[in-house]
Amino acid sequence: MTTEARVDAAPAAPFRAAVQVEPLGDGRFAAELGKHWTVGPKAHGGLLMALMARAGLLAVEEAAPGVAPDPLAVAADFLRAPDPGPVELSTEVLKTGRTASVVAVRLTQGGRAMLAATVTAGRLPDVEPTWSDLPDLPPEPPEGARDSSLGRGAEGLGAACDLWFDRPTMAFTRHEQGPPVLRGWVRPRGEPTDVLFAMVAGDILPPTVFNLGTGFGWAPTVQLTALLRARPAPGWLRLEARSASVTRPWFDEDVLVIDSAGRLVCQTRQLALAPQPPT
Repeated sequence: MTTEARVDAAPAAPFRAAVQVEPLGDGRFAAELGKHWTVGPKAHGGLLMALMARAGLLAVEEAAPGVAPDPLAVAADFLRAPDPGPVELSTEVLKTGRTASVVAVRLTQGGRAMLAATVTAGRLPDVEPTWSDLPDLPPEPPEGARDSSLGRGAEGLGAACDLWFDRPTMAFTRHEQGPPVLRGWVRPRGEPTDVLFAMVAGDILPPTVFNLGTGFGWAPTVQLTALLRARPAPGWLRLEARSASVTRPWFDEDVLVIDSAGRLVCQTRQLALAPQPPT
């Protein structure tokens, strides 16, 4: 039996399956963290953000019937790193309004608090930006880009989405050092690109500090904020991640997510812990 035959295949629409939540009443929701949205043994941080946004949006719809809000911002503190398996999300609607509604969301696993977030919901603009200054990236991976996929039968991100790296910025893959700037392209498999996937894209590149020779260890997120700016057009999302300051053990990371039409659809900023350098 081959390795591919032993590993469960990802669902036909792996992202849509991963962000499904089941209402439990009283503002609570159940969800299952699958093995296809993981980094190592732990659940992927961007996927957790999307799940909390999904629960928060449903809570707003329950509190204000007839409202179909979009996520505008999600700010999350990562208290612990959840494992694949069942989780529960509890929500408290703090405000409903015509412009913005605010919901507190808590994600627990096995009775332990894992993440605490605030979700701001409203309506995303459907007009072109008045002004923007975005990096110049081709709308699709060019010839020579590196496919990060581990194969469609593999577990982890390689089975859940198409993720390609911009080779010139990936110094660490050549065992070299370079500036903490990474670029790439990502799209979901078997389903349209939507605003929740754009949020996941804001946390899907490797840590920028890998280029500084830190090693390839775990770089746990401590706080992550995502600002949603527009509904993405179909196709690939272009990504640029960069760090402004690395002061051990901390580093920051800012990510711009640009859709196939060249519009900014999401920007994220996180504070994380750098991996220990090799000894």
